[in-house]
Amino acid sequence: MAETPLLPATSRALLHRIATAQTQGRAPSVAAAVLRDGAPVWSGGYGLVDGAVPGDDTQYRIGSLTKTFVAVLVLRLREEGLLDLDDPLSRHLPGAPAGASTVFQLLAHTSGIASETPAPWWERTPGDVRPELADVLGDDYRKYPAGHRHHYSNPGFALLGALVEQVRGRSLGQVLHDEILAPLKMTRTTLLPQAPHAHGWAVHPWADVLLPEPTEDAGRLAPAGQLWSTLADLSRFAAFLADGDPAVLPAAAVELMRTAASPPEGDQWDSGYGLGVQLKRDHGRMLAGHTGSMPGFLATLWFSPADRIAAVVLANTTTGVSVGGLGADLVRIVCEHEPRLPAPWQPLTSYDPALLELTGPWYWGPGAVALKLLADGDLELAPLAGPGRGARLKAQGDGTWRGLDGYYAGETLRVARRPDGTVDHLDLGSFVFTRTPYDAAADVPGGVDPAGWRGLPRD
Repeated sequence: MAETPLLPATSRALLHRIATAQTQGRAPSVAAAVLRDGAPVWSGGYGLVDGAVPGDDTQYRIGSLTKTFVAVLVLRLREEGLLDLDDPLSRHLPGAPAGASTVFQLLAHTSGIASETPAPWWERTPGDVRPELADVLGDDYRKYPAGHRHHYSNPGFALLGALVEQVRGRSLGQVLHDEILAPLKMTRTTLLPQAPHAHGWAVHPWADVLLPEPTEDAGRLAPAGQLWSTLADLSRFAAFLADGDPAVLPAAAVELMRTAASPPEGDQWDSGYGLGVQLKRDHGRMLAGHTGSMPGFLATLWFSPADRIAAVVLANTTTGVSVGGLGADLVRIVCEHEPRLPAPWQPLTSYDPALLELTGPWYWGPGAVALKLLADGDLELAPLAGPGRGARLKAQGDGTWRGLDGYYAGETLRVARRPDGTVDHLDLGSFVFTRTPYDAAADVPGGVDPAGWRGLPRD
């Protein structure tokens, strides 16, 4: 089915939003694209690149969006059984600095190593300033104990890029081309700029004048922010990050990338990090993707898995435009102007009648929950009223179900039956659920007071 184009009012609102960002942020140019259900439905540019409005094929440097590409390459190694995410880096890259850090910690920025290289600032200096891998970290590179907190690290992804090269036996650029760019038909994503491309500018804070920013080859730091790309190519990458692609990485592995890998800080968190993927909460909507910046350039890619909407934003200015917020706004505009229609409800075509016996109300002590049978054979446990723990549970093929989210993620639901085959209770990670509150006829841990329920005695 062909993708339905956006309504004219929606397209106008998107153009107005990037125009406002370009003028208020005083950026030489801003370009953006929106996808719905994996297909491009809008793109636009404001400002000029070499005298013309930037289009879908205009290259911009994408900065730390490069990290998501590197993470995909690492997850491919894991899918092939060539490494485990809990492996220490030194197992695959002997002699590497921070070799005790695990692959998972480096992907999630929880290794505790430094955010930046020793001076001079790597983003504005040639990569040959640090010719060896050991040069990307100084002697005092450990800032926090490993695994204790999220601490963003550019050198950490330099180490991951070296890991990919070591395991594959080829340069990062070649691996990137063979394993991501070629399969996804991303023909305009490169390590160095190729015309037509935007030029990176710094804008004077108190005058409408420009200063060209240097465009350096980052060398060993390339995995942290080297890539150049276009709206068209990043739209293809956004579609891949939403659904996976059997030629690159399956959907389950992509979903793992966008799962929070470290605990958020603060009571009300609005951002987090998975494995090479940033997470953002915006107007109650969860977004996944990444932002990027290099001198003269800003970029972002966000997508909402729930709404199936993605946005890409590119700008050629060092500061001034909050591209992360702009990208989130583009997603929100489409969602609010054209809310997604729910899939039509349809009854099951087949089911296991024995599962109906498990559905309905259950009680954990006095707490009431309901168990529902879903269309795909999964179960859903949810509180009947008020706060409480719930989970979606996936059938395991052996009569048990595994929790997919929330408190019960990874825990096993088992059906405990009496000798006559009737259900006695449900056991979910040792929590017992019975058909009535503290059912005296069921095997309740600690037993049930034989006198049963009672009123409160009065004096």
